[in-house]
Amino acid sequence: MQIRNKHGEIIDHAMHDVDGVNDKLVILAHGVTGDKDREFMVELASMLASAGWPTMRISFSGCGNSEGKFTEATISKESNDLLAVLDQVKGTKKIAYIGYSMGGAVGALAAAKDDRISVLVSLAGMVRTKLFAETEFGDEIPGEGCMWEDENHPLSLEFMDDLRQIDSVIPTVRDIRTPWLLLHGSEDDVVLPDDSASLFNHLKGKKKHVIIEGTDHSFAGHWRELADHIDCWLKTHL
Repeated sequence: MQIRNKHGEIIDHAMHDVDGVNDKLVILAHGVTGDKDREFMVELASMLASAGWPTMRISFSGCGNSEGKFTEATISKESNDLLAVLDQVKGTKKIAYIGYSMGGAVGALAAAKDDRISVLVSLAGMVRTKLFAETEFGDEIPGEGCMWEDENHPLSLEFMDDLRQIDSVIPTVRDIRTPWLLLHGSEDDVVLPDDSASLFNHLKGKKKHVIIEGTDHSFAGHWRELADHIDCWLKTHL
């Protein structure tokens, strides 16, 4: 299956199928500078599939092997990418979306527009986007600087403007009733644990907030624990 966004750009994806399960789908998406083939994405998808959840890894446009420009890979565009994926997934009755880091903000914006997402999971999900922009890249000049000194990931004005304009996803999602699991590492210094805590306090639907003690933004050494929390949440709500 070939998936394209509204700009006609191909969204690279990979499936972890589960025999006999075709009425449910988990969509797993990455964060800033990431893609579907990062080890974290591959291993987590494999764990979820082993637990019985068909899982699709996606790379947003401009990232990994997807078409498009990295400099245009904003939260707003990626949320539309996700909606395009939903449009082109056939025969699936219930969909869970798992977003890591900036991918968490993407899921928040998409779910506010589209009720086809039955379950949400945020892994170190970005909430206060303006604060993230200023903290991580405030000293860089858009159009000249790079993200975390990586020349493969130039910092664009479009990216920074989008983060600042959104400011926080909380006003957008405060009326969402989708069951939402928030997982965050206690030592995360990229997207602060307070992001998940503040979002949790504003959610009105079924929700759970878990702090994974002793791990950072990448959940290093705790991927199995993440998968177990997600599996339990999906069994209850998907």
